[in-house]
Amino acid sequence: MAYKIQPMNFSELASQPHRRFNPLTREWVLVSPHRAQRPWQGQVESVPPEAAAQYDPNCYLCPGNARAGGMTNPAYTETFVFDNDFAALKPDTPAGEVQEKGLLVARSEAGRCRVVCFSPRHDLTMARMSVAEIRHVVDTWVREFSALARDPNIQSVQIFENRGAMMGCSNPHPHGQIWANQSLPNELAKELAAFADYRQLHGTTLLNDYLDLELKKQERLVCANKHFVLLVPFWAVWPFETLLVSRRCVSALDELHDEERTALAEILRQATVRYDNLFRTSFPYTMGFHQRPTDGAEYPEFHLHAHFYPPLLRSATIKKFMVGYEMLGMPQRDITPETAAQWLREVPAQHYLDLPLPPISAR
Repeated sequence: MAYKIQPMNFSELASQPHRRFNPLTREWVLVSPHRAQRPWQGQVESVPPEAAAQYDPNCYLCPGNARAGGMTNPAYTETFVFDNDFAALKPDTPAGEVQEKGLLVARSEAGRCRVVCFSPRHDLTMARMSVAEIRHVVDTWVREFSALARDPNIQSVQIFENRGAMMGCSNPHPHGQIWANQSLPNELAKELAAFADYRQLHGTTLLNDYLDLELKKQERLVCANKHFVLLVPFWAVWPFETLLVSRRCVSALDELHDEERTALAEILRQATVRYDNLFRTSFPYTMGFHQRPTDGAEYPEFHLHAHFYPPLLRSATIKKFMVGYEMLGMPQRDITPETAAQWLREVPAQHYLDLPLPPISAR
């Protein structure tokens, strides 16, 4: 059955089911805002903060402790980086391929996996670290990216953090990971193709034009400073997904100057504090930077950005799942990106443990 397409007002997106296009991946997400009005009988309470010691003698990431692989951590005082003892990628993987009728295809994949301990303190999260402490993490990311990018066998460097047990994090000590591949991972490859096509068509970068649009509309902005903007993207899949974009079009962390590195630390703290304050809990998420490939080529179309993918839906205990239609058809969400941005924008910028807030009622 053919439908005649009629122009929609943006105001209709708050009440009518519709699809939104993600220009980075060129995929769609189904938005069903009317479903957010349905009765909710699930849990909505916050959870009490867990008490954690600054040092845990049983933690394999704390200073001076033995790791599972047999090495002993130094008595580090800022950040500490080491090769993952149980790495998913190995630099000495021999080259090889399986190929049968184009249906059974496999190729070897070499690379390196690094672990970045953000702080010697076991009880911190990024939301509870100072801007100066996060700046040490940013500088460490820059050094690691630069060093791995010089390896001729590495084509991409993925810097990311899995925060919280809900996201599969096996150790609460504040840390992230760096995986360096000899090939381009799927998500980076999709974005790179979209960026290249957009630049060829428009002569500008996709994220630069998108950021200009969002700054004019202001609807989905969460917070910003002189050098970075945090917003809920128009095409967000996860309920409180955010996109962190540099105002200046740089292709990777190694191009940031001193003031921009500090600004990045500031916006990362802002983002994580606002997440924690939303449901008064240590908010779980996966966060990661997308940067240019490291094969030595020029990528003027690429624009540095980071994605936050948090799983919480309505409270500290209710998680968003990808099930049913979402696994078989396309992702779907009920809370609109505009509403999510408003909630994140309106929570205090000071952490709730430092400035007690009244309990958050059911949304």
